[in-house]
Formats: sequence, structure tokens, C-alpha cells
Amino acid sequence: MDSAYAPQHPGSRVPVGLRAPFSGRTWRETLYLLLNLPMSLVMFTYTMVVVSLGAGLLVTFLGIPVLAAGLAGARGLGSLERARARALLGLDVADPGPVRAAKPGPMGWVGAVLKSGESWRHVVYCLVHFPWALFTFVFSVAFWSVGWVLLAYPLWRWTFPEYLDRPGIVMWDDGSGHSSFLDTPAEIGFTGGIGLLMVLAGPWVIRGLTQVDRIMVQGLLGPSSLATRVVELESDRGVVVDTAAADLRRIERDLHDGAQARLVSLAMDLGLAREKLAEDPQAAAKMVDEAHGEVKIALQELRDLARGIHPAILTDRGLGPALSALAARCTVPVSVSVEPMPRPAAAIEGIAYFTVSELLQNVSKHAMAGSATLDVWRTEDRLMVLVADDGRGGAHTGAGTGLAGLAERLESVDGLLVVDSPAGGPTRITAELPWRG
Repeated sequence: MDSAYAPQHPGSRVPVGLRAPFSGRTWRETLYLLLNLPMSLVMFTYTMVVVSLGAGLLVTFLGIPVLAAGLAGARGLGSLERARARALLGLDVADPGPVRAAKPGPMGWVGAVLKSGESWRHVVYCLVHFPWALFTFVFSVAFWSVGWVLLAYPLWRWTFPEYLDRPGIVMWDDGSGHSSFLDTPAEIGFTGGIGLLMVLAGPWVIRGLTQVDRIMVQGLLGPSSLATRVVELESDRGVVVDTAAADLRRIERDLHDGAQARLVSLAMDLGLAREKLAEDPQAAAKMVDEAHGEVKIALQELRDLARGIHPAILTDRGLGPALSALAARCTVPVSVSVEPMPRPAAAIEGIAYFTVSELLQNVSKHAMAGSATLDVWRTEDRLMVLVADDGRGGAHTGAGTGLAGLAERLESVDGLLVVDSPAGGPTRITAELPWRG
């Protein structure tokens, strides 16, 4: 089991609250809010024009293709917004799926665009984002400007008596010559303190505003949850197919290299024994006796192979006894605790069994552990399996490891594999499977 750890670098001595106003992230997010207004103005104007034009022309045949072209343009503007969010907010939103026409030809494409919910969500984004963009532009400019101006007030207050014949900023003026100014040292310091608080709070205010933009971009410009789920299912189906093909190859290899080769050798030995039966009965009897031993070995190999496909004890007695038998064969002492519960679906039982089998093999081969524990229980609609050991740790689900393949198998049935294995141990690996009775 390999483990990789990034080197630890000492952090800056400047507190994060003081560094935040000058960080690259703060100014990228501020730039995003400043660009909101011109971008949203373009998108809002475009959408209003094409939607109004298309709706007005619906009384004629031209309205439908005009509206479809407008929706396609909105999708193009959405791609620019995703690129802007990716560059300035670090938000990577996948592109929605392409428009797929049920029928070939221009009219098929027009119909597909008009029926596409993703296209209409782009239109909604172009419309609803404009008022938010106007607000964030004005607010961010005003907040940053006031904050920095007040913070620097002690440095530029001299301009009031020098050029405006006033001692400082006017707090109030009743029009009859009675005025109040920020001109005493305490008032000047207080004003600078207010500015400092605004500047220090600015990054968190900006992040709060951009969080709304993140939600809008993800919710309206990304692929729909249904499309995302379809992609996940297609990927999971590919994993299942690959896993089944790998299992078939393993079974074929085990049969070819094990039981099949032994049975071929057995057939040859029996043939030789038959030839020697008349001339040397004792030698023939010895060869038959050896063949009998070979038959027993071949039967044991076939039983082991059948157990690897689906153990009989799992079918007959359920998950608890099957896991206990599995733990008994582990080279490390394993304490087993299986909560009494109804039997899940056979497929879920099989996946849980082989998950535990692979995890215990890892404990035997790699963990260098003195003991291990196996706990199985049910939580609402999930079957939980926990394998822990006191070994050296360092297990991970990186590419190319057995745990990575195991995680993919679990994901194919909406399961989850969580690995907690710091260097030096202990290791705790939790498998979560859907409960299907």
C-alpha cells in the first residue's frame, strides 16, 4: 500500500485576515463582480430582443426559427459565462450536453433546441442575472471605495483646509452655519478605523456575493441533474461491463491453468493405466491410485473456483456466516461483528462479500497488522461494512491500486468507499452499499 504526502511548508506569519484584502483570489472575485454589469447588460439586451422578436413573429412561420436561433445564442453566451467563472472564480462547471435532433435536417434541430430545458435555463440566467449584476457592481464599487477612502482619511484630510476651506469631512450641516466636521485626532482615528474594518471585511463580503453567482452558474448554466445522472449511469455501466469481463477472464484463466490442465493430465494417466492393466496390473493400480488423488485435487480447485464466483455458504446461510468463514481464512486474527438484520438482495450480498474478501486480503498481504476487526450493520437504507486493522497504514484509492478498482465497483451500484489510513496506522475502510431487500 503506497502513500504520498505533500511536503509541509510553514505558513505566512501574516494572519489570513490581514492578507485577504491583498490576495489574488479577492481581486479576481472583485473583477468578476465588476465585469458582471457589462456582461449581463449584453446578455439581458440580447435575450429580450430575440425572445420578443421571436414571440412577436410566432403568428408567422418565421417566429419559430428566430426563437430557436435566439436560444442557441443564449447557449453561446452561457459558454462565455462558464469560461469567465472558471477563470476568475475557479468554478469548473461542465458544459451541458449538445442538442440532439430526433430528426435530421434544420427543422429537427429547431425542434430539439426549443424542447431543450438547458436552452431555456440559459435564457432564464440571462434575464435574472441582470438585476443581480447591477446590484453587485454598485455595491462592490461603493463598498471598496468607501472602505479605502476612509482608511486613508488621515493621509488626505489636509486637502480640506488647503483647498476647500473646511477642517474635514462634513458630518452634518443644518444650513444656518452650524456644522460638524471630522477634524479632531479622535474623529480622524475613528474614521480610519471604520475604513480599516470595511477593508478587512471586504474579501468576505465579496466572497458572499460571488457565492450567489456560483449557485446561479451551476444551477442554470450547467448540465441538468438528470443529464448528469445519465452520464453517471453510463459510466457505471461501463465499469460493470469491464468488471464482468475481467471476472470472466479470471475464471477462464483459472480453469485453463488449474482444473483443466489437471484433468488433461489425469486423462493421459488413466489412458496409460488402461494400457498397462493387462501386462502390469500392479503398476496400473498405482497409476489409478495416483489419478484418484489428482481427481480430489481437481475437485478442490473447482470448489475454490466456485467459491470465488459465489460461495455456497453465502447463498445458504447469509452474509453473517459467510463473512465469519471468510475471516477465519485470513492470516491475521479478525474479530467479526454482524448486526442481526434481514437479508439484502443477492447482488448486494455478493458485492459486500467480495468487498470484505478483497479488504481482508489487503490486510493479510500489505498491512503488517497484528489484528483486524470486521463490523457489518444496517443504517436506514444503507448496508455498512467497516474493516479496520492496526497495521502500518498508508492505504489510498489512487489510480492503479486495488482499492481504486474496488471503489469503482461500489460506485457502479451507488455505493461508496471511504479510506482513512494515515501513515503509521491504524487503517479504517468503510464500504457503504444501498440496501435492496
